Amino acid sequence: KKHAVIVVAEGCGDTILHSDSAQKDAGGNKVLADVGPYLKDEITSHFKTLGLPVSIKYIDPTYMIRSVPPNAYDGLYCATLAQQAVHGAMAGYSGISVGKVDERYVMLPIHAVTSQGTRSVDIKGRMFERLIAATKQPSFAA
Repeated sequence: KKHAVIVVAEGCGDTILHSDSAQKDAGGNKVLADVGPYLKDEITSHFKTLGLPVSIKYIDPTYMIRSVPPNAYDGLYCATLAQQAVHGAMAGYSGISVGKVDERYVMLPIHAVTSQGTRSVDIKGRMFERLIAATKQPSFAA
């Protein structure tokens, strides 16, 4: 199908891009060299030299997904998901996503995940209110 999804961990570029900045972000963490735009430019340049068309959609969700500081469970969960994704890739699987189902980490075919149709959340429901309370976000429900 001639397409790919590339996921890059924040901070992985520190080995190839050096940031002399001593700046800190809002969370007090060192501002890391931004490898995303670098990789996008390198991949675009590579395809251009090969004379092949390429379309890259670069999305940096770094701060979009953070609403509260991560705890130890979050770190372990993300590390396990990443390991499972790498295991799937190294085993030659494509078209999969990893997740947790009934307390087991599983590889799910993308079509099985996306064919279920869209889901919606009742923003006036109890589960949404629990989410808002757990993540300490303001409630905008009227």
